[in-house]
Amino acid sequence: MPQPIILGSTSPFRKALLQRLQIPFITASPDIDETPLAQEAPENYVKRLSLEKAKAVAAYYPNALVIGSDQCSVLNGVIQGKPLHHAKAVQQLQESAGKRVSFLTGLCLYNGNTDAYQLDLIPFHVDFRDLQDDEIEDYLLAEEPYHCAGSFKSEGLGISLFKRLQGDDPTALVGLPLIRLSEMLRQNGIAIPEK
Repeated sequence: MPQPIILGSTSPFRKALLQRLQIPFITASPDIDETPLAQEAPENYVKRLSLEKAKAVAAYYPNALVIGSDQCSVLNGVIQGKPLHHAKAVQQLQESAGKRVSFLTGLCLYNGNTDAYQLDLIPFHVDFRDLQDDEIEDYLLAEEPYHCAGSFKSEGLGISLFKRLQGDDPTALVGLPLIRLSEMLRQNGIAIPEK
């Protein structure tokens, strides 16, 4: 019997990305505290949360391969959280206009059978165009990206806000780096695509 695969996330975006690999999996909520630690570097923050999410879910699925992932956007060295409401999204996009924002995605694959895990950080950088306030308002009303790091959906209309993208894996920008995850799964005996 193959080892079950669990995506430790309730994000519809991560679920849709993982479906692209055409492997069977289920999702489970990790239910962890995502508050950054005092003086925690953004890179350490997303790696720590990715591991904590995977371990939290593995406690309920002890024989599974559990995927944990977390992402933050960083502007001028400061983590930007999810905006959650319109006014904060306006502020984030105004601050990002004409600047480079780094998206750091932590990725963990935890093997419940061996208690071993792989943990990585996948960066992706976005150079925003100079944005006018009416463009920001129109975009936010059209897409309502209030639960997205950086206040945009790159897989949707948000792509129009950019001048350049830089990174090795475009799926990292959406929140689940499939290139690196595919490598991790293969190292754990999961064929992609499945035969």
